[in-house]
Amino acid sequence: MSDQIPASERQPSRSQSFHRLHRPGAPFVLPCAWDVASARLFAEAGHPAVGTTSLGVAAGIGAADEDRETLTAMADLIGNISRTLPEVLLTCDFEDGYSDDPAAVVATLQQGFAVDGINIEDATGGCLSEPAALAAKVSAIKDALPGLFVNARIDTYWTGQDSLGDTLERMRRYVDSGADGIFVPGDLDLETTGRIVDSCPLPVNVLASPRFSRDQFAEVGVARISTGSLLYRAAISAAVQSLSGLSEDRPAQTANVLSYRTVSELGD
Repeated sequence: MSDQIPASERQPSRSQSFHRLHRPGAPFVLPCAWDVASARLFAEAGHPAVGTTSLGVAAGIGAADEDRETLTAMADLIGNISRTLPEVLLTCDFEDGYSDDPAAVVATLQQGFAVDGINIEDATGGCLSEPAALAAKVSAIKDALPGLFVNARIDTYWTGQDSLGDTLERMRRYVDSGADGIFVPGDLDLETTGRIVDSCPLPVNVLASPRFSRDQFAEVGVARISTGSLLYRAAISAAVQSLSGLSEDRPAQTANVLSYRTVSELGD
């Protein structure tokens, strides 16, 4: 991590570029990587920014997701992506900040995360925290790193507590704390998403959905569509399906599979 540019020293123009991607009604798709190869492929596909998936990182080290076990692995991934793809705008799944102490959250960011943005959530280990906890972390981060895009993630729907009222109240707390964006993951319908957008003065981020297209999200004013863990899960699902074919005595299926040489050159 010593080769990284500290978050406090990232170029202001990078921060401004990342902020400008968030246009309500014209959402950009944020692909979330789990290693350098996936990050490079997403960037080469023309995406202006790349995120990370905590599930992909956690699964890669045999850890539980959203349980503060990925700190070292996530910091290492950020360092490797920053070093090999220095021009790519980068945002990070920062879980709950890996600490209850706002000062410790800030120190972790400053010491190990050279990023242009973060998601930071109001749940730990799948359990919602009091909104004051995330509000304090957001405020401390923005005081220390004012240029960093802080996407405050509200986990009401994600944890099965489908309360629009609680979601909007948490949103107001995080807006007042200085957040730059609001992220409400979960299987929300378009009406609910639209009500959140209409109530929010900040850009709203949603998860990619099997029910709704980018244009449909655009119509209700969404500014960013994150793939979350979807691409990682799609990749390992395809691997399992390929292996199943071999186990059933079928020839290897190589159509639409990247060649060995192509993948090997991703590390150059």
